[in-house]
Amino acid sequence: MSDTAIATAPVAAAPATSTAPTTVDYRTDPGQYRHWKLSFDGAVATLSIDINEDAGIRPGYKLKLNSYDLGVDIELHDALNRVRFEHPEVRTVVVTSAKDRVFCSGANIFMLGVSSHAWKVNFCKFTNETRNGIEDSSKHSGLKFVAALNGACAGGGYELALACDEIVLVDDRSSAVSLPEVPLLGVLPGTGGLTRVTDKRHVRHDLADIFCTTSEGVRGQKAVDWRLVDSIAKPQQFAAHVSERAAALAAQSDRPATGKGVALPRIARTDSANGLGYAFVNVAIDRAKRSATITLKAPTGAQPQDIAAIEAAGAAWWPLQMTRELDDAILCLRTNELDIGTWLLKTEGDAAAVLANDAVMLAHKDHWLVRETLGLMRRTFARLDVSSRSLFALIESGSCFVGCFAELAFCADRAYMLALPDDADKAPKLQLDGFNFGVLPMVNDQSRLQRRFYEEAGPMAAAEAAIGQALDADAALALGLVTAAPDDIDWDDEVRMALEERASMSPDALTGLEANLRFAQKENMATRIFGRLTAWQNWIFIRPNAVGEKGALKVYGKGDKAAFDFNRV
Repeated sequence: MSDTAIATAPVAAAPATSTAPTTVDYRTDPGQYRHWKLSFDGAVATLSIDINEDAGIRPGYKLKLNSYDLGVDIELHDALNRVRFEHPEVRTVVVTSAKDRVFCSGANIFMLGVSSHAWKVNFCKFTNETRNGIEDSSKHSGLKFVAALNGACAGGGYELALACDEIVLVDDRSSAVSLPEVPLLGVLPGTGGLTRVTDKRHVRHDLADIFCTTSEGVRGQKAVDWRLVDSIAKPQQFAAHVSERAAALAAQSDRPATGKGVALPRIARTDSANGLGYAFVNVAIDRAKRSATITLKAPTGAQPQDIAAIEAAGAAWWPLQMTRELDDAILCLRTNELDIGTWLLKTEGDAAAVLANDAVMLAHKDHWLVRETLGLMRRTFARLDVSSRSLFALIESGSCFVGCFAELAFCADRAYMLALPDDADKAPKLQLDGFNFGVLPMVNDQSRLQRRFYEEAGPMAAAEAAIGQALDADAALALGLVTAAPDDIDWDDEVRMALEERASMSPDALTGLEANLRFAQKENMATRIFGRLTAWQNWIFIRPNAVGEKGALKVYGKGDKAAFDFNRV
């Protein structure tokens, strides 16, 4: 799923090795952007790629020709959220380039060549989640996207374009779209690229075969005929044509022209050697056990009950603030804590407060701000689903696995719930509401309960009948909502043994196991993208044909020819 692309001009080869920074911080804002320019004109925002070649997130390469690395996509992720929340009047985003004759040449090849395997794969996952988020906003929030390709567009640059609702290519006799990774780098042209070419744009498979094995790409009318782009325009008419298409898409949107945006301040976080602290999320890392405990906290105090109060709370509204914090925590753990293989999901606080917030969100789900907050929750919980970590939910005394927080238990590979038959007051309870029946679907468009029960009518009906009931461990176990319900005598030993057993297993095998079991029934374009990253690109990235001393990815730009092992595997 690499967003790799080919530079179209000579680039100096990078050093053979590069060292990643100790930590990557995903928090940024437009005042810190080094690679994007964001402007607004009524219902249309323009997001221009203008990559600073000397501002890579790591040393050892230059980001020439609008090629990108993780730092570029961190800014893109932030910019999209700025549009979603701070500018509700925007109905169409035009994604284009501030540089002449090049839109984006994709992921920087030398960055990939000097990066560790884990860095490459995690980078690819994040870029695909960001592109999936573009499509998610188009589908659920009425925010439309036009890719205005004013120059050459290759590899991951074309993947970004593919995520948009429409692609317009300048017809200047030289600008082309291409996915040249197979012939030039010995890796895939992004499984997101491959998948969208077929699943989304319905490019005929034989034409797609030619396209993905031809390094020079396709331009002009042929690109339209092959369905690689939607339209072309001569340079003199290009800007007007893009404006026309942006306006046409804006007319399809219901985002409010007079909505009051919500500023997104920098997420407040306290970092320590073994944890991350936020207002409503806490991460405690046990390095000896290679586990992290992620605790989500219920809101406290009076909560907004109507739209006016929600708008007044802004980014401090609990569902929005909590979800932003959780998203940041997930990204920090995935990138900076590779050895932490098991995440323990916990909750604490007033269950009634969580359920009350759920009710408010459901009552006002069609308001743009609530809709965007639900979208952020949907994408963040989906980020948990596709994370290559073992997820165990621990439902203990003081927990509040209710409503939207109950989704954490259903995200988990296993959920353990403490049974206290002799102490009903301290016994944890699990409670369902409307959030558990499709409000926060996984990337395959199923609710987690539908995935859990294979959409079988009996278990689903029983779960729906339990909405509003505070279920103890025995009741939750009987409904199939938890994995096990040890009592207080067995709890510590059973949980300890389960975690020790998990920590002893191969992380590679667990990644494959979890990805298969979490998406066992329904497939769609998004699950194929992530599945192909886990299986195909993950494998290709460790093969000598790509990353060996004479592998294509390693020798690119050095004047040497790749030496392939021609045995098919």
